Amino acid sequence: MQRPLYQLTCHDTCLTLGQTTRIMGILNTTPDSFSDGGKYLDPVLALDRAAKMIEEGADIIDIGGESTRPKGLYGEGAVDISIEEECQRTVPVIKKLATKVSTPISIDTTKSEVARRAIESGASIVNDISAFRFDPQMATIVAKYRVPVVLMHMKGTPKTMQTNPTYNNVINEILSFFKTQMHTALQAGIAKENLIIDPGFGFGKSYKHNIQILAQLGDFHALQCPILVGPSRKQFTGPKKLDPTDRLPGTIAALTHSILSGAHLVRVHDVWQARQTTHLVDQLLACADL
Repeated sequence: MQRPLYQLTCHDTCLTLGQTTRIMGILNTTPDSFSDGGKYLDPVLALDRAAKMIEEGADIIDIGGESTRPKGLYGEGAVDISIEEECQRTVPVIKKLATKVSTPISIDTTKSEVARRAIESGASIVNDISAFRFDPQMATIVAKYRVPVVLMHMKGTPKTMQTNPTYNNVINEILSFFKTQMHTALQAGIAKENLIIDPGFGFGKSYKHNIQILAQLGDFHALQCPILVGPSRKQFTGPKKLDPTDRLPGTIAALTHSILSGAHLVRVHDVWQARQTTHLVDQLLACADL
């Protein structure tokens, strides 16, 4: 299919979305993330990892300081942390990285104060997995600084989201959710061109729900916003007890289908492998459009 084209302005950098697939590299500065917790808690290691992802082809670096690991397969789930602790984990890395690279930096947070400090330190995108639900001031901050924002769908909270998630119609309910949260964004003064939607693979979805979202991803183009997907290492991409780092084949399959369905951005742990995948699938899309 031919993807709709969008322009994403991140401070001094403008990214065209739709001509090629953009890659958002995941950098978790946490001790307890489900896949890479503790690997990049040290700011020096985090900066090295960011540089490596950029070298491998990342268009955006997404930095998060609070895990959203669900309860269940990975133990008791992530622990809530304070604003100060989250800032201590993320802001120094953002500040240093912003002086070294022109690549846009995203702050993965649900807290408006963390977002504010991150933006003032050099971040130019906010990635809010709660889509403004956890902190009503987040929309105000995004509007004030005029930065793009990722609105993700999640049923419940990270602690409860995988406890028997139920939908009457998963696609229709997610579409309805986005319409409501997009209205909230516009009412707060956020420009439509600064909105990105993420259907939230693995966030309050069963295996069947994730597969259905993947199969019908094209339905979300009706919202006329760029689509970001984040299937990377998620449980539905491989056997349940498989180590997250061994879920690359399933991740690549999910990315391929998502791009063919029109996804504009992919959020991944394995940037080099994702770049090889997006390059080939983008060529297939270009041929299909001839």
